[in-house]
Parts: sequence; C-alpha cells; structure tokens
Amino acid sequence: MRVEEFDYELPKSAIAQRPAPVRDTSRLMVLYKENGKIEEALFRDLPRFLREGDVLALNDTKVIKARLFGKKTTGGKCEVFLLKDLGEGRWEALLKPSRRLKPGTEILVGEAKLKVLERKKDGTKIIAFPEGSDPYEIMEKYGELPLPPYIKEKPEDPERYQTVFSRTLGSTAASTAALHFTERLLQELKEKGVKIVHFTLHMGLGSFRPIKSENVEDHNVPPEFYIMPEETAKEINLAKREGRRVIACGTGAVRTIEGCSDKEGVVKPGSGWMDLFITPGYRFKVIDGMITNFHMPRSSHLVLVCAFAGREKVLEAYKEALKRGFRFLSFGDAMLIL
Repeated sequence: MRVEEFDYELPKSAIAQRPAPVRDTSRLMVLYKENGKIEEALFRDLPRFLREGDVLALNDTKVIKARLFGKKTTGGKCEVFLLKDLGEGRWEALLKPSRRLKPGTEILVGEAKLKVLERKKDGTKIIAFPEGSDPYEIMEKYGELPLPPYIKEKPEDPERYQTVFSRTLGSTAASTAALHFTERLLQELKEKGVKIVHFTLHMGLGSFRPIKSENVEDHNVPPEFYIMPEETAKEINLAKREGRRVIACGTGAVRTIEGCSDKEGVVKPGSGWMDLFITPGYRFKVIDGMITNFHMPRSSHLVLVCAFAGREKVLEAYKEALKRGFRFLSFGDAMLIL
C-alpha cells in the first residue's frame, strides 16, 4: 500500500502542547471496528467499556533523561540524544551538529567526557560514556526528558511525560496511550474485575521517524528491547483459552504481544528485540481491543491502527475527531477501539 493512503491534514492547532489538567480527564473516542460507530466519553469512563475478565496490558517502561547538552573539548556546543543502550557504556545516539561530531570527537557533559566511536549508515552515532561510570546517573544529573519535536513547551511537571506505573528505565519516548491512567482509575478497573498485567518495551527512534518510503511495506521499524514476563504471558493465554478479551494499551503493546505469539496465538515469555511492523492484511492472533492516542499522518503507529480497525473507519474517525476538537498526538486525547 502507498504511504499517501495513510495521510490526512493535521492542523497545528490540533496538536496538544500540554497534557490535560488531570490525567483521566482527557477525552475518549470509542470506535467500534465492526460497524465504524463512534461514541464520545472521558478517559475516566473507561470502566464502562471494559468487562469483568478482560485483560489490560500496560507497558511499564520509564522514559530516561535522554537529551544531554554539552560542548566539544574544542568549545562548540552540541546535543546528544540517546536512543539505545548497547551495553558496556556504549549507546546509539543522534548528535547535533552531526557533521562536526566525527568519530574520535570528545564531548563534555558536565564533568563527564563522552566519546564518539562510529557513525552508522542511518546517520546515528555510537558513543561511549567514561569507563566505570553509570550512564543513568549522568543522565539523571545533566539530562532532560526527550519531548517530541512538535511539543514546543515543557510541561510544568516533567512526571506528566511518565505513566503512573513506569518503573523500568530505558525508553526515549513515553507510552503516550497510558499517560491518561491515574492510580484511582486503575483501582476502579481492578474492582470491576479487569486483570491488569505489565510488560516492558523500551521505545526509541521508531516513535520519531515518519515513513519515508513510497510503499508502506518497504518501511523498517527499528528494533526495540522488550521483556514479556512469564506471569503476563500466562494471564493473556488463559484469557484467550477462556474466551475473554485482551486489551492492549498502546501500539507498542499491540506489537509486543502479537510479536511474542506463535502461529496459534500463544504468547511466549522472554526478552529480546522487537521489530514487528504491522500493516493492513496482518492477521491479529491475540489482541481484541486497543487504547491509543491520535497519531501523526504517514506514521507506522497510524498504519497499525488502520490494520486493526480498517483504514476507512479510522480515517473517518480521525476526521470526526478533528471536527469535534479532540487533541492529537502525545499530550492529546485517547481512542478506545473495540
């Protein structure tokens, strides 16, 4: 399919620049994929739409302070955007100004001296933190949360770019569909009999890169590290055997759960690198419903949502959402697809 089939006009005024005053007061559009019918609610109304016995899968990743501002030892200012932990103090990163930061260049970030090791074909660089140092400590001390480029103002409370259940450090992009949850709402869902399970997907470059190829199928999603706990896989598999629904929160949740399942739809526990790219025609084996935000035109996230609910229905729902003043992208409103 051609990428232009997943295009729509997104006015700048529709891009949310700040989160809702209270997380669960975001608006919620419910789309029924069988008939394309839509319903409007608030996110805190979610328990109305979920049933006793549903399994809700949440990503517990925590966003790292991946933006580091420093200077070359020769004096020029530069920025390091950390993307992926490669182990042993080495990270994949985006550097600015990229051309001037060649392999061998040293960058001072506070008291830490980072070194550029190599340039990859896709334009990213491999950098090394000082031997014996803890990169996460350096990030915590000198770094900033990596807000998406379309958000022009920093939130007053940086924690609003973290979910209330985030615990496993490693992402450079938030699980934005899950930003709407509050502790009270999670408790309400549990009391209704919804089983809440967690997994980890550290989201990175894939969340920032639009599809540049003419054909959707030619696009590659950069691999992202995941952990599928045994208990989570067990609960999902039990639900499927008993005919109960599995609801994924976020496109990352859909990819991870589907990617961990075999041909029969049995989810296997484990960890590794997830590069599943879901396009229309994909046969969903596990997921029955999903919570997601409103996505960028021509993005892999939008393609996945269209694969799940049907391109025409999704684009029609987006058109209606814009008409009704829904807020789009990371700090925007939410969508529940059933």
